[in-house]
This record gives sequence, structure tokens and C-alpha cells, in this order.
Amino acid sequence: MSGSSSATHRARLARGGLLVALLALTAWGAYASGGLGGLLPAQARPAPETTAAARVAPRVEVAFVLDTTGSMSGLIEGAKRKVWSIANQLASGQPTPEVRMALVAYRDRGDEYVTRVRELTDDIDAVYADLQGYAAGGGGDTPESVNQALHEAVTRLAWSEDGDVYRVIFLVGDAPPHTDYPDDVGYAHSVRLARQRGIVVNTVQCGDYAETTPIWQEIASAGGGHFAAIRQDGGMLALTTPMDDELARLNRELADTLVPYGGESERAELEAKRDRAASAPPSTVASRLGFLSKLGGKLNAGRADLVDAIAGGITSLDDVALAELPAELQAMAPAQRETFVEEKAETRQRVQAEIDALSRDRDAFIAEESARRTAAGEGDGFDAKVLESVREQASAAGITY
Repeated sequence: MSGSSSATHRARLARGGLLVALLALTAWGAYASGGLGGLLPAQARPAPETTAAARVAPRVEVAFVLDTTGSMSGLIEGAKRKVWSIANQLASGQPTPEVRMALVAYRDRGDEYVTRVRELTDDIDAVYADLQGYAAGGGGDTPESVNQALHEAVTRLAWSEDGDVYRVIFLVGDAPPHTDYPDDVGYAHSVRLARQRGIVVNTVQCGDYAETTPIWQEIASAGGGHFAAIRQDGGMLALTTPMDDELARLNRELADTLVPYGGESERAELEAKRDRAASAPPSTVASRLGFLSKLGGKLNAGRADLVDAIAGGITSLDDVALAELPAELQAMAPAQRETFVEEKAETRQRVQAEIDALSRDRDAFIAEESARRTAAGEGDGFDAKVLESVREQASAAGITY
């Protein structure tokens, strides 16, 4: 190596070391104040005085099996508004669990589709995006393809098989299953299989159609779960907090720190997540930020952007090909790129610290308001029933709510 090449190499190493050190320090500062602990690589964190087994986070794996026929429009619209609120509540357990969520939408044979399956994923941004595309339609003959939907929820989803996992299905609908399809797998068989795999099955009946009630009760009883009856429209009451508008403002600041990287489709995916969050109602934005704060202050669910990827030890700036950077960074000299990412990391750390504090205040406000509503007999909506079941059932996996 020539003298000039050696000097260039040493300079690059120094700049790379500076970037890694800055990201580690900003992440450590947030960790020490209870904020961005999840951003700090594991080898750089102080080791807690516990065994390795005790440090493994418990998990919540939840599949919502939703009737999406015409009569379910109210529930579907409510679920679009509330999915981040439910995710935020699921992540509030102690110890803080990892959350994976799946969707199985169902209608009936002869409709646009019989089932649509969204695999279990920790990318709640993707689940939210899927829900936004749901619309009620089809149906008409009362019974629906409940049997097929429940069987696919048990057998097609990638449920984990290890311990410390709360696995649960919520079957949500207003109509009973078809019993006249000769090639169907009956719900009783699917429920037995679910219990063998350690999956709890809860049922939520929307409306008061009499033929549905005994079957939903039978499924919940055999599935080791709860039966709940709610209003046809889902009964999900809007809940805003004094922190929502400020969190929405901070979300806009946080969005400006996005540095997408990877292939064209991967960069587009990260930008789409940012844009969906920016256009959501303030209460939805606030719930999303609360969920991500509990995960360590990540910018988004699922695949990390470049700032989080570097801070988490997933990659380094030198390891990313030029073509995988946004055009703005491609046009910069290497030293400029490093400075650019450093500044984004600094801004993100500052904004995230404010989000963490406000999210804690918001959680406390919601807990108090939810308790008040429950005492007043107003806690009968879909989201309230889901969380009621979770609180009672998740302790078997070592999670307390």
C-alpha cells in the first residue's frame, strides 16, 4: 500500500470510528435515562445481574381472525383506528414483550375471497397498512367460512414453539360457520389442534345474532379462552389525550431523520411507513410512537433505516453499497455522508428522549381514563375486551399487565 493510500485508509477508519462512537454514545445516553436502550448493541450495554435465560424477552403472538363481510364495516373501521393502540397496550407488559401480530380476513365461498392471510410479524407498520386496505363486502347468506379461517389461523401461521410465548387467537365476527361444506375442517378439530400447540382461542361476537352465540361460546370454552359479546360496530370509543398533538409534532421531526437504504423497493418501503404515519390521526400517531418507544425508540417497526441499523450494529456506512443509498447521499463525499448520518442520529436521540417522556405520561393518562370508563360500564368495546383477555391469560407466559 502506498503512503497516500495508507493515509486515506487511516482517515477512513478514523471517521468510521467516530461515527460508531457517536452512535453508541447517543444510544447510551438514552439508555441511561430509560429511553433508547434497544438501540445500543448488546455487547456495549452493561450486563444485568441475571442469568442469560432471564434476559430473554417473552413474546406475544396474536392473530386476529376477522369477518370482513358487509355487516362488519363498523368493526373494521374501528380496528383501523385502534390497531396501534392495541399494539401499544400489548407491549406494555412486564417484562416488556416482543409483539408479533397476524391477520386472517375471511368472507365466504363465492365472495371476492374466502381468506386473506397476513403472516405473524413484528412489523406492525405492515399490519397497519394491510388493515387500511380492508373494506367490508360480500356475505349475504348469514353463515360464513369461519371453519376455513380458524383452521388456517392455526395451521398456516408460523407460530413459535418455544416457551415464554403467549399465543392467542381472537375470532371476531357476527355469523356462525357453514356446516354444509363437505370438505371443510370443522371448528372443533381446529380448536383441539390449537390447544395442542399452546394457542388460546378467544371469541368476540359482534351484534346479537342468536345462532352465533352458542358456537362462539363453545369455541372459547374448548379453546381455553373467553367469549365476549360487543356491539355490532365494535363499540370502540375514541380516546384522545393532552399529549397527542405534541407527539404528532415530534413525529414530524422524527420523520425528518429517516435515512432509507437498501434496494429500491426497500427504500420505498421505509418511506411509505414514514408517510403513512405522517398522515394518520394524532391519536394513532401517538399510540404508534408509544409502541416503538417500548421497543427502544426505533423509528419504525420491521426493517430498520440506516441510522437505526448502524446504531444497532446491523451494518456500517462503509458496508452499504453506493447504489443502496438515497440519491442525496450518493452525491456526497464519504466524509460528508458520515457527518450527515451523525447529525441525523443526534437529532433522533434528542427527539426520541422527548417522545419517551411524553409516551410515559400518555400511558398513565390512558390507564386512568380506561379504569374510569370500565367503572362506568363503558369498557365493552372490541379493544377493551381484547386487553381484558390478555391481562388474564398472558401471565402463563410470565407477562404481567
